[in-house]
Amino acid sequence: VQLQASGGGLVQAGGSLRLSCAASGRSFSSYTMGWFRQVPGKEREFVARITWTGSSTYYADSVKGRFTIPRDNAKNTVYLQMNSLKPEDTAVYYCAADTRRNNRDYGAAYDYWGQGTQVTVSS
Repeated sequence: VQLQASGGGLVQAGGSLRLSCAASGRSFSSYTMGWFRQVPGKEREFVARITWTGSSTYYADSVKGRFTIPRDNAKNTVYLQMNSLKPEDTAVYYCAADTRRNNRDYGAAYDYWGQGTQVTVSS
């Protein structure tokens, strides 16, 4: 499984960005997908995840109500829609695939990772 994340950039506080993560392979629709983020010097942080059918989503408290994680299984793509962005959302964002359906919020539950995309929110 290869994951390609894109869509990062520089945005002012209060603005929006949509990240995309395109996956290779035919089994995308059977994977739980997640987004994590990391700031230099800090541990990687769970942001959001979505189950393989898209019926359930889970969010970190810090992004709840501002971010959503839709997926399009026909396009092998998961998104992270980020609204009302804050400077503290600045980080490198990574998408990840959980092929074993662990459905957990920690990185070790995920088998494959994208390369990361930088999001910078200016105040």
